[in-house]
Amino acid sequence: MPIHILAPEVANQIAAGEVVERSASVVKELIENSLDAGAAEIRVEIREGGRRLVRVQDDGCGIPAAEAALAFERHATSKITAADDLNHLTTLGFRGEALASIASVAQVSLTTRSRDEEVGATIQMVDGRERRREPVGMPPGTIVTVEHLFSNVPARLKFLKQPATEAGHIQQIVTRYAVAYPERRFSMVSDGKPVFQSNGSGKLLDVLLKIYGPEIARQMLVLWLPDAETGRQDDEGGEPERPPAISISGYVGAPSLNRSSRSYISLFVNRRWFQDTSIAYSVVQAYHTMLPVGRYPLAVVFIEMDPADVDVNVHPTKAEVRYRDSRAVFSAVQRAVRGTLHKYAPMPEIGLGAAQPGGPATRLNWDQAEAWTRRRDALLGAGRDPGGTASAARHDFEMPGAGTGPEDRQEPWLSSAPEGASGRWTPHKLPLLRVLGQLGATYIVAEGPDGMYLVDQHAAHERVLYEQLLSQHSGSGPVVQRLLEPQLVDLSPEQAAAVSDDLETLNALGVAIEPFGGGSYLVRSIPAILSRDDPQSALIEIFDGLASGADPVGGSEENRLITLICKRAAVKGGHVLSLAEMQELVRQLEGCDAPRSCPHGRPTMIHLSATQLAHQFGRI
Repeated sequence: MPIHILAPEVANQIAAGEVVERSASVVKELIENSLDAGAAEIRVEIREGGRRLVRVQDDGCGIPAAEAALAFERHATSKITAADDLNHLTTLGFRGEALASIASVAQVSLTTRSRDEEVGATIQMVDGRERRREPVGMPPGTIVTVEHLFSNVPARLKFLKQPATEAGHIQQIVTRYAVAYPERRFSMVSDGKPVFQSNGSGKLLDVLLKIYGPEIARQMLVLWLPDAETGRQDDEGGEPERPPAISISGYVGAPSLNRSSRSYISLFVNRRWFQDTSIAYSVVQAYHTMLPVGRYPLAVVFIEMDPADVDVNVHPTKAEVRYRDSRAVFSAVQRAVRGTLHKYAPMPEIGLGAAQPGGPATRLNWDQAEAWTRRRDALLGAGRDPGGTASAARHDFEMPGAGTGPEDRQEPWLSSAPEGASGRWTPHKLPLLRVLGQLGATYIVAEGPDGMYLVDQHAAHERVLYEQLLSQHSGSGPVVQRLLEPQLVDLSPEQAAAVSDDLETLNALGVAIEPFGGGSYLVRSIPAILSRDDPQSALIEIFDGLASGADPVGGSEENRLITLICKRAAVKGGHVLSLAEMQELVRQLEGCDAPRSCPHGRPTMIHLSATQLAHQFGRI
């Protein structure tokens, strides 16, 4: 095929793929234009998750009628005039590609009136070409209506998710800008129903209250910096210090307010939302030793700095930025978050013995400290009273079939064999194990026919619960615990979208949940294995897993949900188990069809053979 120039409409559709990924991308670009126009009130309306309709209305400065058509030309912008302006950007938009890209993949109507004109104008674009233009009477501002998104690009259309999922992504965009601009009033209507509205009071906490609810908002801490880092006047009354190049503000959650993913960490630079794994890690690192393993904080962090020190012209969607000194940004965020936690939420610590030479003293969170204390007391108690409590415990948990005469003597790992078992085992099954104790309140130490086994108690319990729930689901149904009083849970847009998509599956697995208006849901029952937990926090973690889209088992929706439920219900590392509990867990693991890995694929145990032990001790 000879080299040729693509037709303008084809080139525009290809370019649109970089800017317009889904309906949420359309909303993002239009909201940014409204904010740059100085709008005090922005209203977003969608239908069918934005596929059928997206309408963004504002009361900004509007566009002069003579320039309305020019706004749809590629690289037409009022934000910059020269390349050097990129070093001093104070607007959200600057590329001049949004309207042109949107118009190439949808039917777009622009209705606008400048504050300096008495009459506005309306322009209709179809497939990137102007179809109609006429004057119109309206108050100052702009209304952009986008219909039938991707109708002329079927390959892109089929990749859109269910309407509820797409609506969740749009609501996430709206709430992000409401957080970044609390002095502006945002509202969103989905399929005729209002789903979000901020009051424009200028108080960030008011917006967080609308998004997360009062219970979470009460646990948010204002980011605090020491006076030495704020550029305030010194104590001797001298000249004020030079303001810092980087200013940090916002809110972070108390350590007790944590989630199972990093998606609740929202970052803004010069009021522009962005994604950066390094800066998000600085927030997580500030909580070091204050959060359980695998848990992440909830945070809203604003970074203010000289526009010349940050490059926002990195990604077509402007979701990524680069810094002139990324280490300084990382350090400033970490110091601010850590300082806030030390001042308002002192870190619970416990030192165990003297510090090792050349290293810091051991620090544990309270959960770990309590587990260690219980374990230590149990060990000390056994040592102080060798013939009392500990001996009685050994007698109480002695296995049947362990006689004293020669005719009754068995190998110790066969002492817990169920009635009728032959003691033989297949490679995918486990040999019968004799539990010896617990290591680090996380691993069960057991003896088998050929050496020592270390069993991860969390992974093992996940496997046991997973097969139990699968069996119940395929049989008479899961065992359900009805709640005495229905629990009301407020979900984020992503969680609500995931729950809406999997509502039938959740009910089939024992989570009786029903919509209660907006992002609220009413829970009437839960699977019995979750009954020992706080139902609300357990369900929030499960819904987080649904919203993340991760599929660790690669199977059906039922399998995925069962895996999430089991992960929450399984005994955690750091939990001290009694000998009887360990024996029961190992016995149940021995009866599993696939006992050597948890539902996520991690091993449930490691094996150290007698031969390996002999090598280590120099016996071979």
